Amino acid sequence: QVQLVESGGGLVQAGGSLRLSCAASGSGFSINSMGWYRQAPGKQRELVATITRGGSRNYADSLKGRFTISRDNAKNSVYLQMNALKPEDTAVYYCNLNIGGLLNYWGQGTQVTVSS
Repeated sequence: QVQLVESGGGLVQAGGSLRLSCAASGSGFSINSMGWYRQAPGKQRELVATITRGGSRNYADSLKGRFTISRDNAKNSVYLQMNALKPEDTAVYYCNLNIGGLLNYWGQGTQVTVSS
């Protein structure tokens, strides 16, 4: 059983920064990719960024340069540093753990609200 616990969301003014954290607990995920997705009201969930255990990163094109994903394998944790936030970044952000390209686990989501 894998559990993901997110933290770090909140309310921030446009131009500000937030750092999201996600810690995974359980077993069976020694080979995995972790990442962040987001879902705004009335929209589909979309990719923000992913990072493999070896450190290879993938970003949504529109977010490159503002968002940075990182991970700490020893802590089974993934982080998302978000800078220069815009109102359109407002969404629920979900942590994802993918095992072998087959199994997906999701966190409960953390709300990020960017005011103009």
